[in-house]
Amino acid sequence: MDSRALLGKAAVVTGARRGIGRAVALAFAGAGADIVAADAVWDDGGLCGTEESARGFGVRAVAVRADISRPGEVRDLARRAEAAFGHVDILANCAGVWMPGRTLVECSDGDWDAVIGTNLKGTFLCCREIGRGMIARRSGVIVNIASQVGLTPGAGTGAYSVSKAGIIMLTRQLALEAAPYGVRVNALAPGIVKTDFNAEFWNTPDREREAAGEVPLGHLAEAGDVAGAALFLASDAAGYITGEVLAVGGGWAPSRAVRIR
Repeated sequence: MDSRALLGKAAVVTGARRGIGRAVALAFAGAGADIVAADAVWDDGGLCGTEESARGFGVRAVAVRADISRPGEVRDLARRAEAAFGHVDILANCAGVWMPGRTLVECSDGDWDAVIGTNLKGTFLCCREIGRGMIARRSGVIVNIASQVGLTPGAGTGAYSVSKAGIIMLTRQLALEAAPYGVRVNALAPGIVKTDFNAEFWNTPDREREAAGEVPLGHLAEAGDVAGAALFLASDAAGYITGEVLAVGGGWAPSRAVRIR
């Protein structure tokens, strides 16, 4: 990718405090985009760290605390992004939660609400609020983070799989609705990525070897592998792509995954 592929663009990235969200925010900044880095967690300094690192690429960056499961906070996020940069060209929905090892029948009402509320409802709220501005300007790109287990059931992923499958249909539906206005909407479906989010898969050498053994490429993904794909979809290089789900899983088939212990 051209190192200035997003020069002059403004991007909102949710879940930007760590993991995939942070990697996406920094990849966009490295390609010249101004960044609004959003996350529900503020107190540990991680989000401000993303803001500072983004500025190191010579772009403008703003950190915003926002719980995307709350409509009022998403509206405030959209307003602050518009106030900071005048417009939003790119939205990357990277925020997500899951309850490791919980099957659907083991899932409590509270866990279901937490997973669906952040992953699916939160992605919808961000698409709705920020997408309105894109449609009004007849230009914009949305990249949603789904999952391989949104395409194929995975052992022990329960409500998380359901939420990610919902994001895939949300992506396709919105892509159809927004296409006449010049707005593209796509999704990424990562496999197992080495982040704190799913450390259960790789927190010991034996667990990592076991998980990596299920991946045809023979190793687990790093957050940067997903960020590179997000950068492609956000750029003009993908200007004729919309409504698609790009797998970033090294050939992994979730149904073969070893259940989390």
